[in-house]
Amino acid sequence: MNAAPADQIRLLDVQALDVRLQQLAHKRKSLPEHAEIESLNRDLAQLRDLLVAAQTEESDCAREQTKAEQDVDQVRKRAARDQQRLDSGAITSPKDLSNLQHEIVSLAKRQGDLEDVVLEVMERRESAQERVAELTGRVASVQAKADDATARRDAAFEEIDGEVASVTKEREVIAAAVPADLLKLYDKLRGQQGGIGAAKLYQRTCQGCRQELAITELSEIRAAAPDTVVRCENCRRILVRTAESGL
Repeated sequence: MNAAPADQIRLLDVQALDVRLQQLAHKRKSLPEHAEIESLNRDLAQLRDLLVAAQTEESDCAREQTKAEQDVDQVRKRAARDQQRLDSGAITSPKDLSNLQHEIVSLAKRQGDLEDVVLEVMERRESAQERVAELTGRVASVQAKADDATARRDAAFEEIDGEVASVTKEREVIAAAVPADLLKLYDKLRGQQGGIGAAKLYQRTCQGCRQELAITELSEIRAAAPDTVVRCENCRRILVRTAESGL
Protein backbone atom coordinates (compact mmCIF):
# COMPACT_ATOMS: atom_id res chain seq x y z
CA MET A 1 0.00 0.00 0.00
CA ASN A 2 1.17 3.49 -0.85
CA ALA A 3 0.24 6.83 0.69
CA ALA A 4 1.83 10.24 0.61
CA PRO A 5 4.15 10.90 3.57
CA ALA A 6 1.92 13.79 4.63
CA ASP A 7 -1.07 11.44 4.77
CA GLN A 8 0.91 8.99 6.87
CA ILE A 9 1.86 11.77 9.25
CA ARG A 10 -1.79 12.78 9.35
CA LEU A 11 -2.59 9.22 10.42
CA LEU A 12 -0.54 9.83 13.56
CA ASP A 13 -2.80 12.80 14.31
CA VAL A 14 -5.83 10.54 13.96
CA GLN A 15 -4.17 8.01 16.27
CA ALA A 16 -3.47 10.67 18.88
CA LEU A 17 -7.10 11.73 18.82
CA ASP A 18 -8.25 8.11 19.10
CA VAL A 19 -5.99 7.65 22.11
CA ARG A 20 -7.52 10.76 23.65
CA LEU A 21 -11.01 9.38 23.06
CA GLN A 22 -9.96 6.13 24.77
CA GLN A 23 -8.61 8.09 27.71
CA LEU A 24 -11.82 10.08 27.99
CA ALA A 25 -13.93 6.92 27.86
CA HIS A 26 -11.79 5.39 30.61
CA LYS A 27 -12.00 8.59 32.65
CA ARG A 28 -15.79 8.64 32.31
CA LYS A 29 -16.05 5.01 33.36
CA SER A 30 -13.64 5.30 36.29
CA LEU A 31 -14.82 8.51 37.93
CA PRO A 32 -14.46 8.20 41.73
CA GLU A 33 -18.08 9.32 42.06
CA HIS A 34 -19.22 5.97 40.61
CA ALA A 35 -17.91 4.01 43.61
CA GLU A 36 -19.06 6.73 45.99
CA ILE A 37 -22.61 6.69 44.62
CA GLU A 38 -22.71 2.89 44.66
CA SER A 39 -21.58 2.80 48.29
CA LEU A 40 -24.06 5.50 49.33
CA ASN A 41 -26.90 3.72 47.54
CA ARG A 42 -26.06 0.51 49.39
CA ASP A 43 -26.14 2.43 52.67
CA LEU A 44 -29.45 4.02 51.66
CA ALA A 45 -31.01 0.66 50.87
CA GLN A 46 -29.97 -0.72 54.27
CA LEU A 47 -31.17 2.38 56.13
CA ARG A 48 -34.48 2.38 54.32
CA ASP A 49 -35.02 -1.27 55.23
CA LEU A 50 -34.28 -0.43 58.86
CA LEU A 51 -36.61 2.58 58.66
CA VAL A 52 -39.46 0.48 57.28
CA ALA A 53 -38.92 -2.03 60.08
CA ALA A 54 -38.96 0.76 62.69
CA GLN A 55 -42.07 2.32 61.17
CA THR A 56 -43.77 -1.07 61.17
CA GLU A 57 -42.84 -1.58 64.80
CA GLU A 58 -44.18 1.89 65.70
CA SER A 59 -47.41 1.16 63.84
CA ASP A 60 -47.80 -2.19 65.58
CA CYS A 61 -47.19 -0.56 68.95
CA ALA A 62 -49.78 2.11 68.17
CA ARG A 63 -52.42 -0.52 67.45
CA GLU A 64 -51.38 -2.48 70.54
CA GLN A 65 -51.59 0.67 72.66
CA THR A 66 -55.04 1.51 71.34
CA LYS A 67 -56.25 -2.02 72.11
CA ALA A 68 -54.74 -1.96 75.61
CA GLU A 69 -56.29 1.46 76.35
CA GLN A 70 -59.66 0.19 75.17
CA ASP A 71 -59.32 -2.80 77.49
CA VAL A 72 -58.50 -0.46 80.39
CA ASP A 73 -61.50 1.72 79.55
CA GLN A 74 -63.83 -1.29 79.44
CA VAL A 75 -62.62 -2.53 82.84
CA ARG A 76 -62.85 0.98 84.29
CA LYS A 77 -66.42 1.40 83.07
CA ARG A 78 -67.42 -2.00 84.39
CA ALA A 79 -65.83 -1.23 87.76
CA ALA A 80 -67.65 2.12 87.83
CA ARG A 81 -70.98 0.41 87.16
CA ASP A 82 -70.33 -2.14 89.89
CA GLN A 83 -69.35 0.60 92.33
CA GLN A 84 -72.50 2.50 91.44
CA ARG A 85 -74.60 -0.58 92.13
CA LEU A 86 -72.81 -1.09 95.42
CA ASP A 87 -73.27 2.52 96.46
CA SER A 88 -76.96 2.55 95.46
CA GLY A 89 -77.91 0.15 98.25
CA ALA A 90 -80.11 -1.78 95.85
CA ILE A 91 -78.30 -5.02 96.63
CA THR A 92 -79.21 -6.36 100.01
CA SER A 93 -78.18 -9.97 99.77
CA PRO A 94 -74.95 -10.49 101.74
CA LYS A 95 -73.81 -13.05 99.23
CA ASP A 96 -74.47 -10.74 96.27
CA LEU A 97 -72.76 -7.88 98.09
CA SER A 98 -69.73 -10.06 98.76
CA ASN A 99 -69.57 -11.19 95.18
CA LEU A 100 -69.88 -7.63 93.93
CA GLN A 101 -67.17 -6.38 96.26
CA HIS A 102 -64.94 -9.24 95.21
CA GLU A 103 -65.54 -8.37 91.54
CA ILE A 104 -64.71 -4.71 92.18
CA VAL A 105 -61.41 -5.74 93.77
CA SER A 106 -60.65 -8.10 90.89
CA LEU A 107 -61.48 -5.41 88.36
CA ALA A 108 -59.18 -2.96 90.14
CA LYS A 109 -56.34 -5.48 89.92
CA ARG A 110 -57.19 -6.19 86.30
CA GLN A 111 -57.21 -2.46 85.56
CA GLY A 112 -53.82 -2.05 87.21
CA ASP A 113 -52.37 -4.92 85.18
CA LEU A 114 -53.78 -3.49 81.96
CA GLU A 115 -52.45 -0.02 82.76
CA ASP A 116 -49.02 -1.57 83.25
CA VAL A 117 -49.42 -3.11 79.79
CA VAL A 118 -50.34 0.31 78.39
CA LEU A 119 -47.24 1.86 79.95
CA GLU A 120 -45.01 -0.91 78.63
CA VAL A 121 -46.45 -0.55 75.13
CA MET A 122 -46.11 3.24 75.31
CA GLU A 123 -42.45 2.87 76.21
CA ARG A 124 -41.87 0.52 73.28
CA ARG A 125 -43.75 2.87 70.98
CA GLU A 126 -41.73 5.85 72.16
CA SER A 127 -38.52 3.90 71.56
CA ALA A 128 -39.74 2.97 68.07
CA GLN A 129 -40.64 6.60 67.35
CA GLU A 130 -37.17 7.71 68.40
CA ARG A 131 -35.71 5.04 66.13
CA VAL A 132 -37.89 6.22 63.25
CA ALA A 133 -36.78 9.81 63.80
CA GLU A 134 -33.12 8.79 63.98
CA LEU A 135 -33.29 6.66 60.82
CA THR A 136 -35.26 9.33 58.97
CA GLY A 137 -32.47 11.78 59.70
CA ARG A 138 -29.80 9.33 58.63
CA VAL A 139 -31.63 8.55 55.40
CA ALA A 140 -31.93 12.26 54.64
CA SER A 141 -28.23 12.79 55.36
CA VAL A 142 -27.06 9.92 53.19
CA GLN A 143 -29.50 10.91 50.45
CA ALA A 144 -28.05 14.41 50.46
CA LYS A 145 -24.55 12.95 50.08
CA ALA A 146 -25.75 10.72 47.24
CA ASP A 147 -27.40 13.69 45.53
CA ASP A 148 -24.19 15.69 45.85
CA ALA A 149 -22.08 12.85 44.44
CA THR A 150 -24.56 12.40 41.60
CA ALA A 151 -24.41 16.11 40.80
CA ARG A 152 -20.60 15.99 40.77
CA ARG A 153 -20.65 12.91 38.54
CA ASP A 154 -23.10 14.54 36.13
CA ALA A 155 -20.98 17.69 35.99
CA ALA A 156 -17.93 15.55 35.19
CA PHE A 157 -19.96 13.71 32.54
CA GLU A 158 -20.90 17.01 30.95
CA GLU A 159 -17.29 18.18 30.85
CA ILE A 160 -15.99 14.87 29.49
CA ASP A 161 -18.78 14.52 26.93
CA GLY A 162 -18.09 18.05 25.75
CA GLU A 163 -14.46 17.21 25.14
CA VAL A 164 -15.42 13.92 23.47
CA ALA A 165 -17.66 15.82 21.06
CA SER A 166 -14.86 18.28 20.29
CA VAL A 167 -12.22 15.57 19.78
CA THR A 168 -14.61 13.47 17.70
CA LYS A 169 -15.31 16.40 15.40
CA GLU A 170 -11.60 17.13 15.03
CA ARG A 171 -10.95 13.45 14.24
CA GLU A 172 -13.64 13.45 11.57
CA VAL A 173 -12.05 16.45 9.88
CA ILE A 174 -8.52 14.99 9.90
CA ALA A 175 -9.63 11.44 9.03
CA ALA A 176 -11.51 12.78 6.02
CA ALA A 177 -8.16 13.88 4.56
CA VAL A 178 -6.60 10.41 4.97
CA PRO A 179 -6.90 8.05 1.97
CA ALA A 180 -9.78 5.62 2.50
CA ASP A 181 -7.70 2.45 2.07
CA LEU A 182 -5.07 3.65 4.54
CA LEU A 183 -7.72 4.64 7.06
CA LYS A 184 -9.47 1.28 6.66
CA LEU A 185 -6.21 -0.59 7.36
CA TYR A 186 -5.54 1.65 10.33
CA ASP A 187 -8.99 1.07 11.82
CA LYS A 188 -8.62 -2.69 11.33
CA LEU A 189 -5.24 -2.75 13.06
CA ARG A 190 -6.48 -0.47 15.82
CA GLY A 191 -9.25 -2.96 16.59
CA GLN A 192 -6.74 -5.82 16.69
CA GLN A 193 -3.97 -4.05 18.58
CA GLY A 194 -5.62 -2.57 21.64
CA GLY A 195 -6.54 0.75 20.09
CA ILE A 196 -3.15 1.49 18.47
CA GLY A 197 -3.13 1.01 14.70
CA ALA A 198 -0.33 3.37 13.71
CA ALA A 199 2.86 4.29 15.52
CA LYS A 200 5.81 6.57 14.96
CA LEU A 201 9.19 5.07 14.20
CA TYR A 202 11.37 6.97 16.66
CA GLN A 203 15.11 6.43 16.99
CA ARG A 204 14.78 3.02 15.29
CA THR A 205 12.11 1.95 17.80
CA CYS A 206 8.44 1.27 17.10
CA GLN A 207 6.44 3.43 19.48
CA GLY A 208 3.59 0.93 19.28
CA CYS A 209 5.30 -2.14 20.75
CA ARG A 210 8.41 -0.30 22.06
CA GLN A 211 10.68 -2.78 20.30
CA GLU A 212 13.85 -1.66 18.53
CA LEU A 213 13.83 -2.80 14.94
CA ALA A 214 16.39 -5.28 13.66
CA ILE A 215 19.12 -4.04 11.34
CA THR A 216 17.69 -5.94 8.36
CA GLU A 217 14.25 -4.48 8.94
CA LEU A 218 15.69 -0.99 9.25
CA SER A 219 17.56 -1.51 6.00
CA GLU A 220 14.36 -2.51 4.23
CA ILE A 221 12.53 0.52 5.61
CA ARG A 222 15.42 2.79 4.69
CA ALA A 223 15.28 1.48 1.13
CA ALA A 224 11.51 1.80 0.83
CA ALA A 225 10.02 4.66 -1.12
CA PRO A 226 8.71 7.58 0.98
CA ASP A 227 5.13 6.80 -0.01
CA THR A 228 5.37 3.10 0.90
CA VAL A 229 3.28 2.20 3.94
CA VAL A 230 5.57 0.09 6.11
CA ARG A 231 4.60 -2.19 8.97
CA CYS A 232 6.40 -3.18 12.17
CA GLU A 233 7.65 -6.77 11.99
CA ASN A 234 6.95 -7.24 15.71
CA CYS A 235 3.43 -5.86 16.17
CA ARG A 236 2.34 -5.39 12.54
CA ARG A 237 1.18 -1.83 13.19
CA ILE A 238 1.64 0.85 10.55
CA LEU A 239 5.02 2.48 11.06
CA VAL A 240 5.16 6.16 10.23
CA ARG A 241 8.56 7.55 9.34
CA THR A 242 9.61 11.03 10.44
CA ALA A 243 12.84 13.01 10.65
CA GLU A 244 13.31 11.44 14.11
CA SER A 245 13.17 7.85 12.91
CA GLY A 246 16.96 7.43 13.02
CA LEU A 247 17.16 5.89 9.59
